[in-house]
Amino acid sequence: MSLFERYLSLWVFLCIVAGILLGQFFPGAFQAIGRLEVAQVNLPVGLLIWVMIIPMLVKVDFGALHEIRQHVRGIGVTLFVNWLVKPFSMAFLGWLFIRQLFAPWLPAEQIDSYIAGLILLAAAPCTAMVFVWSRLSNGDPLFTLSQVALNDAIMIFAFAPLVAFLLGLSAISVPWETLIVSVVLYVVIPVLLAQWWRRSLLAKGEGAFAAAMARIGPLSIAALLATLVLLFAFQGEAIIAQPLIIALLAVPILIQVFFNSALAYWLNRALGEKHNVACPSALIGASNFFELAVAAAISLFGFNSGAALATVVGVLIEVPVMLLVVRLVNSSKGWYERR
Repeated sequence: MSLFERYLSLWVFLCIVAGILLGQFFPGAFQAIGRLEVAQVNLPVGLLIWVMIIPMLVKVDFGALHEIRQHVRGIGVTLFVNWLVKPFSMAFLGWLFIRQLFAPWLPAEQIDSYIAGLILLAAAPCTAMVFVWSRLSNGDPLFTLSQVALNDAIMIFAFAPLVAFLLGLSAISVPWETLIVSVVLYVVIPVLLAQWWRRSLLAKGEGAFAAAMARIGPLSIAALLATLVLLFAFQGEAIIAQPLIIALLAVPILIQVFFNSALAYWLNRALGEKHNVACPSALIGASNFFELAVAAAISLFGFNSGAALATVVGVLIEVPVMLLVVRLVNSSKGWYERR
């Protein structure tokens, strides 16, 4: 892992502090940034999110989809957990913890928004960081690449309907037009641009591609951190008033990570799949495409929303929790391979 990736949670925490302080000392500047909108899309944030997402999507090779038939069982588990378990389990956990158990300690007007943010987080399977988790667990690189490519292809068509359906079940109304615009802006267009960029780089040779990825990789994390500063500048007053909110939002996210990774890992073992396939399958079932979730939350609900805050909590705990999951799957290899 790079320095940025290894200490992502630290950078996120520092951005939380910086954003809250800057929002308190320079409220006018951030209000001006918040007004830079066209058709409900904040232009500075939209640009930052493109810088976040596109370099990650350049890594995705849709030509690897033919590898799916080599690991049908592992791919089947991945799709089952990512699309039929994870979003629905998060919707249930959001209802259970946010609307029921934790409701007395949360602002009543933001409860629907918090649940929406959790659903957005769970409905977007991880695209970039799963390559890191797979490498750390000695996962099969071709399987990892093929499952990411397949998930991204499905996400183009399934993300909006799935989010709309789950939000509807939670009695949260979202304009379909806004949701579709978000998918086009933050999934379809970035995928097309990233694949064009990928082909252009590969035409110059593998060495040029690797060198370019080394240069542009840090840009994604830097754009993410800048976005977080903006978010927490707007969220500062709410967090200062109720600092417990972040810890409460983290509870369903943590449960979801461990539940889905354990389920995918166990299903792969039950079906007789190899350990180096089960690891990336479990890890992609646990992690999220939080860049897309943050972007969609801002577009749908705004900077000041509980949805935006909930997705950012996902960013905060992603790295340390996923490193723990990597450690668990590595240390349990003996148990996994014992038939």
